[in-house]
Amino acid sequence: MNFEHNFSLLFEDLQLPEVFISEYLCAANGDYIKIYLYCAFLCKHKIDIMPLDLSKKLSLPISTIEQGLKYWEENNALIRKGDSYILSDLKQLEVNKLYKPRLALSTEDAIKNTEKNVYRSQAITAISEMFFQGLMSESWFADINLLFSKYMFNEDVVIALFNYCYNRNALHRKYLFTVADAWAQNGIKTQSDLDRYSINYEKAIQAKKAIGKKLGLTRKLSQYEEAYVDKWIFDFNYPMNVIEIALKKTTSKTNPSFDYIDKILSDWHERNLSTAEEVNTFMKEQKEKNKNIKNLTKSNVVQAYKDNTTNQYEDLSKFYMN
Repeated sequence: MNFEHNFSLLFEDLQLPEVFISEYLCAANGDYIKIYLYCAFLCKHKIDIMPLDLSKKLSLPISTIEQGLKYWEENNALIRKGDSYILSDLKQLEVNKLYKPRLALSTEDAIKNTEKNVYRSQAITAISEMFFQGLMSESWFADINLLFSKYMFNEDVVIALFNYCYNRNALHRKYLFTVADAWAQNGIKTQSDLDRYSINYEKAIQAKKAIGKKLGLTRKLSQYEEAYVDKWIFDFNYPMNVIEIALKKTTSKTNPSFDYIDKILSDWHERNLSTAEEVNTFMKEQKEKNKNIKNLTKSNVVQAYKDNTTNQYEDLSKFYMN
């Protein structure tokens, strides 16, 4: 016997787990959400449809359809199988994220963890209330623990990280861990580390604007040019007045490059010159040294000319004596 579905769509419901709202909806753009919801509808009724037809149905460019399907596939919400897509079980995905085998702890370790986790628990509660209205999903707990274990951030830094992403309307995992990687690469673990980095970061932003203006650039610096500036600010710890001295040395160049400026600043850094006064003193000494070398060379040339003239005269005298 065959049983056929004979209900009207008017009385049908499409159920979505709340984890879709808390974990996926906020990070995706509107078109991608539109694509996912319609795909969920198609999956429920086992309807076949081509991307081009989906594009026409949703009034979206075919490129947006392809990008949207790829986005949900990369976020594991859709599973591609040949030319077909399978809707993932979002609840099961969250369970898989949260599952960790329980390992026995010694009494001493348990006491230490309890003491350490008091402040950590307070920090996690604060994050939930400040950025998720007290409704933070369970999977975020695993991500926060990763920030503690992998990056060794303390509680203040983790809260600051969430605040940084929230203020930029980018509180989603991909961006959060991109920022976390950048902070870790700059040695940030404590609030004092973050304060130091923030000061230098602001200095770098202002330096990039000033350098572009002084070089007469009407465009933003490229990624590679910004990397040079970050090197001068973060690695060399040079203030803007030192960088400006190097910029002035490009006035004789038709097309000054950042590579040329970097060679100058790298040379000063290798010579342990850290202030504008030290750089100016060094440049003055180099100028005097070059002047002395030039004068010495000129003197040697004159003396050589005189010697050569004398020798020629002596040779001519001998010639006429014969």
